[in-house]
Amino acid sequence: MSPYSLEARGLRIESRTAALVHGVDLQVRRGEVCALVGASGSGKSLSCLGMLDLLPAGLRLTQGQLLLDGQPLAATQVRGRLASLILQNPRSAFNPVRNMAGHGLETLRQRGIRGADAEARMVDCLQAAGLQDPGRVLPAFAFQLSGGMLQRMMIALALMAETPFLLADEPTSDLDALNQARFLDLIMELVEQHGLGVLLVTHDMGVVARCADQVVVMDAGQVVEREAVHTLFEQPASDTARTLLQAHSTLCGSQP
Repeated sequence: MSPYSLEARGLRIESRTAALVHGVDLQVRRGEVCALVGASGSGKSLSCLGMLDLLPAGLRLTQGQLLLDGQPLAATQVRGRLASLILQNPRSAFNPVRNMAGHGLETLRQRGIRGADAEARMVDCLQAAGLQDPGRVLPAFAFQLSGGMLQRMMIALALMAETPFLLADEPTSDLDALNQARFLDLIMELVEQHGLGVLLVTHDMGVVARCADQVVVMDAGQVVEREAVHTLFEQPASDTARTLLQAHSTLCGSQP
């Protein structure tokens, strides 16, 4: 049976001198987008990375538990097997001396898929991720592709890995408006068609309004509110949510 929910309970992340994330609980459900929002420095990206034990050097996860459908498991069981990660700067996620085909074949080998089956699977996943010219993309290296194409390639790799959950850390921040819209359309399509569960880390309330089902609001390393997206926009309960929504309203109002 396919898993339904991935949870993190009581995440605590510390540097050498201070606690940066305090007892954060998160849940990602299949077929939904959970947006994790907050100002810069609120701990949302650290919480996302902490779920996969991919924290930067000098930081450590000192408390917390991962659960799949209520059953405990280790981060090593989640990373690349149950959850894939999309980063804000996708170029940094690719080996610069390996082309896209090399990345895809490595991912598929982990699932025991090789040869002609692997070649066909790569093409299918690239096209599902909106990369309609695999013959040009697969021989290319990261420096030869745009940020938007690399974001799609990361989604294609997640499809190859067949992970039921996707953690996306500020994936639209470096994209122009057109590529941002295309990326979000793709995410929503994959959620609907493949039942993907997505944790979307963002500070952009426009992105939240476009595709989120649930919203978790963080401030100073703690969760201060969690609501269905419509409730949050209509009746925000926390000062942080009200500030984010006011900033979004101001920016939207200033656009021609």
